[in-house]
Amino acid sequence: MYYLKSPCLKAIGLFTITLFLTCFQNSFAQHSKSMLTPFRIPLPEKGTKIIYEDLDNDGDPDILKTTLYSDIPVMWIDDDDDMKEGDLEGDTDSDCLLIDKNRDGKYAQAKDMIIDWGDEDKDGKADIQVYVDYGELNQTGWGPGHYMIVVDTDNDQTFSYVDWEHLEIKAWDHNRNSSFFEDYSGKSLFLKIHTSTFNMNDVRMNWENPFLFYDPDNDGLTEYAIRFCDSPIRERKVESHPEDGNIADKDRAVELTGKINWVSLAYDMDNDNAPGNEFDYDMTIHFSGVGFPYEDQVHKFNSLVGLAGTEKYFYDPRWRQNNTLLYPDHEAAYDLVFDRGKWDFCWFTYDEDDDCERWERVEMYQPKDLFKIGMRNGGLDDNGQADASGDRGEWDGDNSGKGNLYVSSFDGRLHLYGAEWGAWRIDQEAKYYQGWGGLYDGTQKRKQNEPEIYPTIKYEDSDKNGFIDMISYDMDGDTIFEKTISLTELDIEDQREVIDISKMNYSDYQKLHTQVADKIWQTATDAVNVATAKNLNTDWYQFLMHPKSIREKYHNGFWLNFYVYQDLLKYASIKADKKYIQQIEKAYHSGNWDLLN
Repeated sequence: MYYLKSPCLKAIGLFTITLFLTCFQNSFAQHSKSMLTPFRIPLPEKGTKIIYEDLDNDGDPDILKTTLYSDIPVMWIDDDDDMKEGDLEGDTDSDCLLIDKNRDGKYAQAKDMIIDWGDEDKDGKADIQVYVDYGELNQTGWGPGHYMIVVDTDNDQTFSYVDWEHLEIKAWDHNRNSSFFEDYSGKSLFLKIHTSTFNMNDVRMNWENPFLFYDPDNDGLTEYAIRFCDSPIRERKVESHPEDGNIADKDRAVELTGKINWVSLAYDMDNDNAPGNEFDYDMTIHFSGVGFPYEDQVHKFNSLVGLAGTEKYFYDPRWRQNNTLLYPDHEAAYDLVFDRGKWDFCWFTYDEDDDCERWERVEMYQPKDLFKIGMRNGGLDDNGQADASGDRGEWDGDNSGKGNLYVSSFDGRLHLYGAEWGAWRIDQEAKYYQGWGGLYDGTQKRKQNEPEIYPTIKYEDSDKNGFIDMISYDMDGDTIFEKTISLTELDIEDQREVIDISKMNYSDYQKLHTQVADKIWQTATDAVNVATAKNLNTDWYQFLMHPKSIREKYHNGFWLNFYVYQDLLKYASIKADKKYIQQIEKAYHSGNWDLLN
């Protein structure tokens, strides 16, 4: 390092450094947009005019007006009366931000964006945030537009994420694979609909109403989630809304029903989430049908009511005058699903390749074509948020099993009681991992590699007693099942103990998964012992023989058991021992290798 010893040189050096820093700062200020993640609204540029207005004549400002990026009008409404002249922006505990995105001089109207914060307990920190953006007045259906409310149930002051460069909500942006900027981690909840509020008949309700995230071990990560949906009626034909915003509820295009008719429960069965793997839902159970009414699930938020006299700025002021939201909360949710809900069908999905790291795992494989693949192509993965392959789905078309589960004999895994059929699209090595950067590209296709062919196992309840008894295997991916096994013909009892999930808490799910994984691993160990006794070399499978987690016991155990089963069948085939082949089939599909001892 060099030092300036002469006072003159020091002065010259300091002047040069100061000049450089000043030029750098001015240059950076002139380019307020950058490639860095924009976490905050930019402060006004130097020289930007700021206007203050005192609506209640109490001597301090209630309104702050300025511009963003030189020409986008911005208004802050001071709902908690703590604004001062000289402030550059409002606060994010109880103020409301209005951005006139289309620069038409009208705030909180078509094409605009609003964010409103509320401090319920007056501790200077927001407890709730409302995000609103609007489409055009003639866009009366499902999108564009958002009405999203985040309630800060875990007191981390994390709410909706806004991309401040493009001025739009980006709830799906994230760090690493699944560390979302939006508050989806820990114990949290949001309510959301994809339309403008002026289309909605009742702003106390919502579509995703709510999406609940649970953190029973208080590690700041989410172990399970419950998603409730009030599917709105969208049959009302509305050409356009009037310019003055005078709209009768009967003329609004999107009618929320006050009933939850769609529920999904998603579980991280082994609680293996961690930084870098924030979301790892393994299993989902989905109900749909008549559902249950929720208008008695009342939540008051007095901080949502805006400053009197500011209604004039809002095309739809209803949500700024409302202190009530209707939704099931964390504590009531489970009982409402099982005690009040009336469901027409139940679907089950298990992420067998364990590659899903996003909340969309609450979406289900659908009971459609086994071999069609692709979003909206009529196959099991028809849903735009489904994994193309790697998941196992089972479907109880009349909800006869009430969402309950059982552990099968034929693979030792959890299955849906009452399911008429199911299927597993095998992605053994998780090669077809769903991509990131948003769900879809510009052509509305999933950002995901999709296999051209894949192995499939189909499950059927042929005797209609609620338990799977037929298993068909297409392991070469040609869409033709090369083998079908009937448990009845093998004299294997298909009925198993039914697990009543309505009485389970999260630790019960963890214990159940551990028991399943341990039993699968023990069965695989028994299979290896049988093969060794026949002088078959199982050292080929060393990669599978050293599980380092509950997940690997579950996954490696299944495949080790399956490979040894195939080796034993090959051995018996070479020996031309048909009786032994039958014994092997019975031992494998009953999960009892002792039958061969």
